[in-house]
Amino acid sequence: MSKNPISSHSYPFCDDVNKYEKIGKIGQGTFGEVFKARHIKAKKLVALKKVLMENEKEGFPITALREIKILQLLKHENVINLIEICRTSSNAPNYKATFYLVFDFCEHDLAGLLSNVNVKFSLGEIKKVIQQLLNGLFFIHKQKILHRDMKAANILITKNGVLKLADFGLARAISEIKTDTSNRYTNRVVTLWYRPPELLLGARNYGPPIDLWGAGCIMAEMWTRTPILQGATEQAQLTLISQLCGSITPEVWPDVTKLELFSKLDLMKNQRRRVKERLKVYIKCTNALDLLDKLLVLDPTKRLDSDSALNHDFFWTDPMPADLGIMLSHYSSSMFEFTTPRRRQVLPPAPQVQPNPNPSQNFPPAAPRSAQQNAPPNGGQYMDQVF
Repeated sequence: MSKNPISSHSYPFCDDVNKYEKIGKIGQGTFGEVFKARHIKAKKLVALKKVLMENEKEGFPITALREIKILQLLKHENVINLIEICRTSSNAPNYKATFYLVFDFCEHDLAGLLSNVNVKFSLGEIKKVIQQLLNGLFFIHKQKILHRDMKAANILITKNGVLKLADFGLARAISEIKTDTSNRYTNRVVTLWYRPPELLLGARNYGPPIDLWGAGCIMAEMWTRTPILQGATEQAQLTLISQLCGSITPEVWPDVTKLELFSKLDLMKNQRRRVKERLKVYIKCTNALDLLDKLLVLDPTKRLDSDSALNHDFFWTDPMPADLGIMLSHYSSSMFEFTTPRRRQVLPPAPQVQPNPNPSQNFPPAAPRSAQQNAPPNGGQYMDQVF
């Protein structure tokens, strides 16, 4: 790759971004900015994701190239569509272009919808959301791609009710999981509240189950309307997971002793599994509780995969998955986590884990999503490099 600074003439395959007019910002975080825009001639709405050029002398960012390559492989109804890459241009000498990824525009993200108390999902509509989410995961996993940042804010939904997995900035291609150490990926991925226990314990040889844990967290959130595991630190997150899913022990997870941090962290003891018990306060559907119980399994080798999850009775009993378009047609404005006002300010932030927390308590009331908005996946900084 060229070490020269990027100029507007370096990438002739990129069209000029000025063929789009920006309408407004719909997202911002460590990944950069996302804008709603319109093609000036075709009038088509798109989303423009600005490519961060942190070290322009090193050329086009490898993380952005990886995201582009992955998105070009993933053409599916339930995966966001990358239309093209555009750039700014100028005839000025040594001008450094700004690059944008251009996506099909989706009117909502799931976090924004769940933040709006006026948006009500029926059980059939919840089934449709989760079914499409699992369809998207089934497809990308079949292509040997891990998403590695599953969370409600990265689940987009069009005004017609079609769900799209989005933000593949942390995604990567994988080979088959092996028993040796040939696969050594970073474990500093996935936003903390959705991060599975194997990553929290230092796993660097992992696969699709990390995305299925996130799918389970998102599924529960369809009823609770707030993330169910709101830890402030990795240690706190493991404590919350143990309170919900039981103690992390070799009896329930034989290979856990091989993980680097298993013997180094203070893990809760004598905790029984309470997934169904604690979620039944919100969820009256027994099939939903059973599917969640199988997705939020501590041992990743026993966690349900997307194919098995799609065949679960939850999706094949009345009410059947229902079209989302009718419900969404009642909302004329877009709903994104970034643009959603803070919810009731009287609500407390997510509670800190105490040394001897009461394991019988139910989930806290919904905290403002500002507590997690734009939070990097490791609670401090993104680890974009892939090992």
